[in-house]
Amino acid sequence: MYYFLKAMHEDDIPRVQEIERQSFSAPWSANTYRRELSSPATSRYIVARSSPSLPPDEPIMPYVPRRSLLQTLLPSVFTKPQPVSPFPLVGYAGLWLMVDEGHITTIAVAPSQRSQGLGELLLNGLIDQGLDMGATRLTLEVRISNESAQKLYLKYGFEPSGTRVRYYTDNGEDALIMWTDVITEPSYQHRLSELRERLALRLQRQAGMVE
Repeated sequence: MYYFLKAMHEDDIPRVQEIERQSFSAPWSANTYRRELSSPATSRYIVARSSPSLPPDEPIMPYVPRRSLLQTLLPSVFTKPQPVSPFPLVGYAGLWLMVDEGHITTIAVAPSQRSQGLGELLLNGLIDQGLDMGATRLTLEVRISNESAQKLYLKYGFEPSGTRVRYYTDNGEDALIMWTDVITEPSYQHRLSELRERLALRLQRQAGMVE
């Protein structure tokens, strides 16, 4: 299977909500997503799509390590109407900018597509969006019990910095707060490049592009 990332648009909201209901106990309303999509200067949402064969004119990311993993996701893409895609939406993710801090709001993957590297691909997309928006550090909250997600975030330089007590309203679970160091620093960019090389190889092998 081939995967690629695009900007989220209003036509994507029903499918995004479907995946969200399968992933979280307190999904957002359609109007909330519409408000988020109306402010691309401070709010970016992306989607992952899949194709059983190499789709024409679509970048399959990431090919090579580079700062801009999402070359198609420039600010103009978030404001111009986009044609309806024939490729299924299989994941999504979002980021807020608060001054120079990027706050990851959500990452979710359709149950049938999990454990394929899609969550990691979406996280890379958000890192690039943060860089494009001028963020110097990234932060997020994750359930204390969600060790698999924490492992991915630690891999990309997010470190625990505290907890939010009873943050999740469905069961009163605490949230672990995690922050990166400065993502524009050469040390972080070098680490990011190495991780993207590994992710690229994994996705290419899964797609049968390399042995």
